[in-house]
Amino acid sequence: MGRILFDTATTINGWIADTDNSLAWLFTVDGGDHPDDGLFPSGATVMVEGSTTYEWVLAESEILNHPEKWTEFHGDKPVFVFTTRELPVPEGADIRFLRGSVADALPAIRAAAGDGDIWVVGGGDLAGQFLDAGALDRIALSVAPVALDGGAPLLPRRVESDRLTLVSADKVGQFARLVYDVVPVR
Repeated sequence: MGRILFDTATTINGWIADTDNSLAWLFTVDGGDHPDDGLFPSGATVMVEGSTTYEWVLAESEILNHPEKWTEFHGDKPVFVFTTRELPVPEGADIRFLRGSVADALPAIRAAAGDGDIWVVGGGDLAGQFLDAGALDRIALSVAPVALDGGAPLLPRRVESDRLTLVSADKVGQFARLVYDVVPVR
C-alpha cells in the first residue's frame, strides 16, 4: 500500500491560492509555471482534488475546450474529486466524483492506487480532512517567495509539532522545499 501525500506550493505566509482561488501568484515566480523534475510525487498513481481546485484547473487551461491539456498535468491517472455538485468532465479524463467523508472514500481511492502513492493535490481543507482521518502520511511544501493578503490557507487545522517530523529542507530554484512525515495519532 502506498502513501498519501499532500504536495503543494505555498506562499511564505501560508496561502495556497489567492482570494480569487487563483494560482497566478505562483506562475510569476521563476520556475513556478514548470516545477523542477522531482518536485511532484513520481510514485503517485492516483490524484485527489477538491472541487475548487478541479474547477480552477479546468478554467485556467480551458480544458473543456482543449481536453488534450488534461494529460499535461494529470497524465492518465485516475483523479478523484470531492464535490457535492455535478461538474463537467473533460473528454478522455478518468474523473471519479466522490461525496461524503474522506474516511468513507478511502477504500475506493486506495483500491484505485494499488501499490502506488495517492497525491492530494488540493486544497488545504481537503488535505486537512485526510489528516483528520489519520490517513495523511507526508506533507511536502514548495514555499515561494511571495506573500498574499488572504486566500485559501495551506492547512486550516491546528497541527502541533509532535505530529510532524522534518525529513528534508532544500533550495530548489526560488523555492524552499520542506518535507515532513506525519506522525500517526496514538
